Amino acid sequence: MLYFVRLKNFREDRDLTQVEISEILNIDQRVYSNYETGKRKIPINHLITLAKLYNTSIDYLVNLTDDPKPYLRK
Repeated sequence: MLYFVRLKNFREDRDLTQVEISEILNIDQRVYSNYETGKRKIPINHLITLAKLYNTSIDYLVNLTDDPKPYLRK
């Protein structure tokens, strides 16, 4: 699935490690690794955190759009 590739690409583009992201999400690094490899589903609260961190939309992370711009917040 493409959205796992997007998670990895965002992380690597920002020179972040899986350990650093797992600390932000307050989870074990192995759990985060399973998100990137598609072995585990990502909870919505983690998707929200990642979308905010990467300044994108959840839709982009889960491959519902090819537009990486975040939605406008009101």
